[in-house]
Amino acid sequence: MDAEGDVADTRGRRLRDVRISVTDRCNFRCPYCMPAEVFGERYRFLPKPEILSFEEIARLAQLFVRLGARKLRLTGGEPLLRAELPHLVALLAAIPGVEDLALTTNGHLLPRLAEPLARAGLGRVTVSLDSHDAAVFREMSGGHSSPARVLEGIAAAAAAGLGPIKVNCVVQRGVNDHTVVELARRFQGTGHIVRFIEYMDVGTKNAWDPAQVFSAREIVAAIDAELPLETAEPNYRGEVARRWRYRDGSGEIGVIASVTAPFCGDCTRARLTADGSFVTCLFAAAGRDLKAPLRSGASEAELLALMTGVWQRRADRYSEERASRERSSPRRIEMYQVGG
Repeated sequence: MDAEGDVADTRGRRLRDVRISVTDRCNFRCPYCMPAEVFGERYRFLPKPEILSFEEIARLAQLFVRLGARKLRLTGGEPLLRAELPHLVALLAAIPGVEDLALTTNGHLLPRLAEPLARAGLGRVTVSLDSHDAAVFREMSGGHSSPARVLEGIAAAAAAGLGPIKVNCVVQRGVNDHTVVELARRFQGTGHIVRFIEYMDVGTKNAWDPAQVFSAREIVAAIDAELPLETAEPNYRGEVARRWRYRDGSGEIGVIASVTAPFCGDCTRARLTADGSFVTCLFAAAGRDLKAPLRSGASEAELLALMTGVWQRRADRYSEERASRERSSPRRIEMYQVGG
């Protein structure tokens, strides 16, 4: 067995990043994640007693850090819907060994929450913005919010010091691929980094069609034709976004190509769902329940042994299997449950 803090899975991948979902609810209905026809008024989200408390999340996060995690990211659903979230941020920021505490959000509630989150110890934010075009944005958010509101949230995050800010854009062919250049142009020179993400088959409810994948190669070609780019070295091994710099020195973009160029071999990410499941892959069918032993009085040593075993047995490589056609469409956890 590896020493604590250096636990490896079956492919030699170390645990370094944990994405913590604090809620399964969202105030948007993005078709690629929570299509409105599925997640309507009658959809049953998790009742409060089934969701981990902040103290339970902090206890498990501390154990993940002991197993080697250095980066914690809060996700949802939409994490800013969780009441009193700055309190959780303060608990996580106080854990020794946490080097990077971040949050991914759709940005709608950031104007009023950016400052309290920063004061509590949050380091930075990633904001989803699929298009700067108002009509396209509304289509991709399920008719909720607006680019102006999200931009207001980004400005509030910048003012609060929650940077470097990353802006995530999921690109779908025939939906928003024609707006990627303008989105890149909007943030060029601002210090914010736009990350363009290939449309992925996360979950089973978004009617994913590989024909809608606008590839990383196409994204880079479209931007490079108007805003010349050059490749940049990764910041660290396992970084999911491939970096590209503007040749005039005015910033950079990232491209996440898990469909056309899988990066399973360097994946160091674990996920904790809002109801306490330890998930080892974005495309997993299920996770290992940690809430039941946690609430039944398991000791720290027992929980640590359980979590170590889950990671050591990890053999996930879904994107590679998809690319090689080894796997078709198994049941998968939905994106809103694991935060993308």
